[in-house]
Amino acid sequence: MKRHAPVALVVHGGAWDIPDDAVEAHREGVTSALKTGWEVLKHGGPATEAVERAVAAMENDPVFNAGRGAALNSAGEIELDAAMMEGQTLQAGAVAALRNIANPITLARAIMEKSDAVLLVGLGATLFAREQGIPTCGPDALITVEAVARWRESLERGGETGGGKKRKAHRSAPGDTVGAVALDSGGRIVSGSSTGGTPNKRQGRVGDSPLIGCGVYADSGAGGCSATGWGEGIIRVVLAKSVVDFMRANGPDPDAAARDGVALLKKRTGGEGGVIVLNPAGEAGIAYSTKRMPHAYVNSSLKSPVVGL
Repeated sequence: MKRHAPVALVVHGGAWDIPDDAVEAHREGVTSALKTGWEVLKHGGPATEAVERAVAAMENDPVFNAGRGAALNSAGEIELDAAMMEGQTLQAGAVAALRNIANPITLARAIMEKSDAVLLVGLGATLFAREQGIPTCGPDALITVEAVARWRESLERGGETGGGKKRKAHRSAPGDTVGAVALDSGGRIVSGSSTGGTPNKRQGRVGDSPLIGCGVYADSGAGGCSATGWGEGIIRVVLAKSVVDFMRANGPDPDAAARDGVALLKKRTGGEGGVIVLNPAGEAGIAYSTKRMPHAYVNSSLKSPVVGL
């Protein structure tokens, strides 16, 4: 009997101190995102499509800090970041400081597949989106009443939470990054992420999410990772690539690599966060140091998805 190649998908909805009354909405959100991406993989579709659809589902869900409903910066504006990396060719695409794209992950994929660039920001990213026929919108279309209320509360608490001395403020701040890692039937691993960034961040601040090796990394021979948490710390330890390198050096144990990555972030920077990981066999690793990180995982060997918080 011919053995089928493994396929797998793991998603997360951000590592932070999610309050009890928001747990069910986050659980439903990651479950829905997983189902959306899994529909692609279980029918033999590519990991790029699965990651895009899963992440876009969370961008469209105002429960998460990505796309519509994302956290606002210190000026009360939307600034969105996203990235995608494909592990067979090491091609990658990323966007930062977007104000008028509802699904930044779609634009990140287009940059990866249809341009020579890796990272486009601001107006340049918007112009490329228009060239590719990706819809744009007014920035106010992405701002929700809830996001405005959180922004005002953040101002009352004392201003910017986006880095440096306030590195632990994110633990109680809604959201951080959303992300997904997929393995398709061709053995290709793809990682993606999307975020509105730290609530009330400084204008123009870019965190780890769109930086290849920091918020995302994929190498089909070793594994893929999507990270979330204190972005400045994640950047300093190049967390996503560090996790993949742990699997490359120490064996393909995704749980051990995930735990080692979170421990590295804590030891070297004092930062909190989490990671999701897939190895080339479709086995997942999940670790986080915050109170909660909504996540969901499925592969071709499981009868039903695993969902946790």
